[in-house]
Amino acid sequence: MKRPRLHRIFGMSAVVAGAAIALVVSSVPAQAATLPLEGEASAFINSTFFWNYGASPPGANQHCTPSAEHPYPVVLVEGTFSSMYNSFGAISPDLVNNGYCVYAFNYGQTIPLTGIFATGDIATSASELATEVNSVLAATGASKVDLVGWSQGGMMPRYYINNLGGASKVNMLVGFAPSNYGTTLDGLVYLISDLGALGLATALLSLTCDACVQQIQGSSFLDQLNATPTVPGVQYVVIETQDDEVVTPYTNAFLPAGPNVQNITLQNQCPQDASDHLSIAYDSNALQDMVNALGADNPDFQPTCASVGPIIGNV
Repeated sequence: MKRPRLHRIFGMSAVVAGAAIALVVSSVPAQAATLPLEGEASAFINSTFFWNYGASPPGANQHCTPSAEHPYPVVLVEGTFSSMYNSFGAISPDLVNNGYCVYAFNYGQTIPLTGIFATGDIATSASELATEVNSVLAATGASKVDLVGWSQGGMMPRYYINNLGGASKVNMLVGFAPSNYGTTLDGLVYLISDLGALGLATALLSLTCDACVQQIQGSSFLDQLNATPTVPGVQYVVIETQDDEVVTPYTNAFLPAGPNVQNITLQNQCPQDASDHLSIAYDSNALQDMVNALGADNPDFQPTCASVGPIIGNV
């Protein structure tokens, strides 16, 4: 069932960060640390608890020295209306348990004193990402980072890469259902435009969410960004579900084919996968694709398929 509610349009529902799992990570290489196993659905539910507003997702933002096997720390980039915990309650511990140093941050807040982030001007948010990357590189001594983003978080880093010097500091960008070419909101944009009210609607929306307006298919921001879809030297991986009800059509997530681009449709690997825009970050099939891309990067990789549903992930 489609859910075109405003607070779900470009990211996870506007809930505050969930409870952090107790964790001790020393300065030894990241792969020495492990976190308690938790199902993806449980991780999603934990991510919605309000009493840990602003919490880091499990395993992230701990002092960590990258290993020789995984020399690039991973920086997580949240989706619109979401937070770092809300977006990455499953992805962060999965990366830590696979030996990665993981960092996360909140950006682009325009509605103060809430758990809602990533609503501000995308170019400004990209500047915040640049600051975060520089901080992570300084803290870890790494030469580059890998970026893993969900929804806006899989698209916004491309502005950083293209315009703010990120091309020399990013090894790979992995996007879960990224809004690379924006959204028609299941055709709602066309309807409002036909009624002659698109200008008014976007003006009202931009009062609190510039990023929402900028992610509408055909926006001037996206037209400018997509004049240069990718840059040499950076690897791009897009993981998308054909049941995405937010980035519509779902193919708007994909980047043009090229030697440094992988576009993955989950249902081509796992027909029983019914994940949507919300649950893709809590989808064990998608997480396996992420780990492969960041690690062995085997082009013939096939995840061990599980049944995945909408909203909360694995069922």
